[in-house]
Amino acid sequence: MLREMGTAVVAYSGGTDSAYLAWAARETLGDRAVAITADSASIPASHKRDAEEFARQFSIRHEYIETFEFDNPQYVKNDKNRCFHCKDELFTRLDAVCAERGILNVVYGVNVDDLGDWRPGQGAAKAHNVKAPLVDAGLTKAEIRELSRMAGLPTWDRPAAACLSSRIPYGTEVTKERIRVVEDGEEAVKALGFRQFRVRYHGDLVRIEVAQEELARALELSMAGRFVALFKPLGFHYVTLDLEGYRQGSLNEAITH
Repeated sequence: MLREMGTAVVAYSGGTDSAYLAWAARETLGDRAVAITADSASIPASHKRDAEEFARQFSIRHEYIETFEFDNPQYVKNDKNRCFHCKDELFTRLDAVCAERGILNVVYGVNVDDLGDWRPGQGAAKAHNVKAPLVDAGLTKAEIRELSRMAGLPTWDRPAAACLSSRIPYGTEVTKERIRVVEDGEEAVKALGFRQFRVRYHGDLVRIEVAQEELARALELSMAGRFVALFKPLGFHYVTLDLEGYRQGSLNEAITH
């Protein structure tokens, strides 16, 4: 499918799915494919560094493009359609790149498993005629991980990732200051050795989600003290650990589709 496209811009975050798609586009289209990452405050700096390193390692053409979703009041107010406004901004910018360079297609790394969750960004993709080759090929997340492992890609077992704005509950305004606090908190938790987790912002309360297989360590009394020492200086009055553990899209549990 990629080969038949002839030219393509890959919306590239550096996660498992978009990394595999960018690699496959490079394998089939060479320099006629370019991976473009949003230069947005909502993407952690560490994720951008990882995306750059992967692109260098596999000789993938890689660029950044600035996005301005935080200038859009519809995005900042953070209702359940926030992701639509983010992706609409990104795809608008990528459409402009295609028009300027004569590139025919924009592709992104949504997979079959993503179709069952609340993902308004997929509506923006359809509005911009963005193609989803991994979905068209019928690939699940597990299959993309296995194909990535077989191809020798270091992203095959990368933990699930999402933009920092997804840590802020719907109805609470998304600001660069708030997501910067979340980013600082998540980098600190990562430094403790945790692998799959989320830092959820609830005003003066922080809710830390840790994967079930790592939850026992997080529940140790000594670790509780370390969490408090990390998050109190970030401005949180209350530091909590979610006993259900990490689950993708947990903030979607509070909305009615």
